[in-house]
Amino acid sequence: MRQFGLIGYPLGHSFSASFFAKKFKEEGIDAKYRNFPLEGIADFKALVKKEKDLVGLNVTVPYKQVIIPYLNSLSHTAEAIKAVNTISFKRSGGRLELVGDNTDVIGFRRSLEQYLKPHHCSALVLGTGGSSKAVLHVLDLLAITYTRVSRSAGDKQITYGDLNDELLSKTTLIINTTPLGMYPGVETFPHIPYEALSPNHLLFDLVYNPEKTEFLSRGEKQGSEIVNGHDMLIYQAEASWKIWNA
Repeated sequence: MRQFGLIGYPLGHSFSASFFAKKFKEEGIDAKYRNFPLEGIADFKALVKKEKDLVGLNVTVPYKQVIIPYLNSLSHTAEAIKAVNTISFKRSGGRLELVGDNTDVIGFRRSLEQYLKPHHCSALVLGTGGSSKAVLHVLDLLAITYTRVSRSAGDKQITYGDLNDELLSKTTLIINTTPLGMYPGVETFPHIPYEALSPNHLLFDLVYNPEKTEFLSRGEKQGSEIVNGHDMLIYQAEASWKIWNA
């Protein structure tokens, strides 16, 4: 039986296993999808050695970037953004090749585009981890200017302390790529001036569990449109499935 799965840590928030279990049952697919929580990325080699039937893996926080040295090659997209969320296991002649790809780009773009309006021409991207790489790539493709926001200042990025009402009032697309608000830490949220938000703002949270994070709730109270990461999850999962079966 073909084996698929998800690596990351922790994985209590993830719906991937239930999504694929439902898909396999409804479509009569003889396969399994399991969660593989790895406390450290160094455990990846042991997992590959142990699970001989693996065909594909998804990768979630915090390993989307640090997984790259463990792979044999990358797709053009993964190479461009230096982040991987999908791994294909290619076996031939007793050799195993691990190929990294990124379907977060497809998932995020498909989910975002249906909500964009002409005034959503500049964005704040909260967080600088692996998930943010796909977001920045899509914004470049859509010609949406952006400012990266992190806990520490750096090249072409500002800190949360640099955010003010004036900046938020003219930046109407705000994307949370951090795990803040994700189950079980549902009380956490990015610290931005929420009082500066308006009905012109679109808040997009890559987190999908819970359905409405504190980040989204605070935006909703200001009349902003809000979107969680559920549709992005579905779109990227379907794209991963296509890659594994190509």
